[in-house]
Amino acid sequence: MTNTLIEDLKWRGLAYQLTDETGMVDLLNKDSISLYCGVDPTADSMHIGHIVPLLTLRRFQMHGHRPVLLIGGATGMIGDPSGRSEERQLQTTEQIDLNVKGLQKQMERIFDFNSDNGAILVNNRDWIGSMDVIEFLRDYGKYIGVNYMLAKDTVASRLEGGISFTEFSYMLIQAIDYNHLYNEHQCRIQVGGSDQWGNITTGLEMIRKTHTEETKAFGMTIPLVTKADGTKFGKSASGSVWLDAEKTSPYEFYQFWLNTADADVIRYMKIFTFLTREEIEAFEVTVTEEAHLRKAQKALAEEMTKMIHGEAALENAIRITNALFSGDIKALSANEMKEVFKDVPSIELTKEDKNIVDLIVEGAISSSKRQAREDVTNGAISINGEKITDVGYVISAADRLDDSFAIVRRGKKKYHMVKFV
Repeated sequence: MTNTLIEDLKWRGLAYQLTDETGMVDLLNKDSISLYCGVDPTADSMHIGHIVPLLTLRRFQMHGHRPVLLIGGATGMIGDPSGRSEERQLQTTEQIDLNVKGLQKQMERIFDFNSDNGAILVNNRDWIGSMDVIEFLRDYGKYIGVNYMLAKDTVASRLEGGISFTEFSYMLIQAIDYNHLYNEHQCRIQVGGSDQWGNITTGLEMIRKTHTEETKAFGMTIPLVTKADGTKFGKSASGSVWLDAEKTSPYEFYQFWLNTADADVIRYMKIFTFLTREEIEAFEVTVTEEAHLRKAQKALAEEMTKMIHGEAALENAIRITNALFSGDIKALSANEMKEVFKDVPSIELTKEDKNIVDLIVEGAISSSKRQAREDVTNGAISINGEKITDVGYVISAADRLDDSFAIVRRGKKKYHMVKFV
């Protein structure tokens, strides 16, 4: 069965580097094991690029293994040099504690914590935070040579520009983590992004040198996700796509996946969803034969939004999407309108009754009074989803949503937000 798991990970493009594939497969076939992945609390939310290793760990859980989720309350105070050309800004303990709570909440949406192989959440500050400097140097520092660390890409790439001892030591501290989890939770595999290879192999070296018995520990990395054109994945027009609904609304989250290019959608389905191989291959046919229906994109958007935000949020995202597609935005609440249209062109006007023609000219929605009258008469202007055809219509308090804004549409797709101050 587990052979099938490794084959499935390869088919999904998730198995980038494995330290000993044969040994790993033998171990997985023989036992139900524990394995781990670490996330540093550099922010109070993960974005979608962060979750690929976690989703991979969830696949192991679905095959009967136990995921150990490490949140780096200690390593987050130091900063991982991997993939960076300059030092990270250090965060306060209070901010890191807030970040830990945010990440924990998001992990609880992805993993099963209640079954026989339920996930375990740990924080490395619990063992690193209580370690004094002498213990660190005597019990761990002596096992990993400086030349060994200098040869690692994450360190070597920073030598010319400079790296602090603090970030230099990160690799050693992460090695202590793997050694601790090997001892305390019998973790046998560490999973991480491709930039974590040096940290993972240093952990394996630490385990090998601190144990007399034959050790069976392994490492696995996952490739960096990019778009088919080679550009960075996980960015929308408004920035990173976060898991936190306050930072990226469920509607925006849904739209990000819905707008996936045909060239990327099947690959993203393999990486991010738990759809079966048969289901994904069926969607692959639709991308080739009926791409205009965007069935694969809809399925991807639905799977991801439901996983991260839940069924109710998915239903709302679909309802908003359908309302915008049909142009019938009357069905949306004031809050939904404010969220959906926050990035459209906007103007500020005072809270006074105003003729419709004057309003759309002042807002540069129509280019002149003559054009504005034409637009109104021809039915091209809507206020909050209601078509206005009377050039004498007066915008009043009744048109102000939450007494603060109105949505004006000109033509089929040109929306403007009028903010009343």
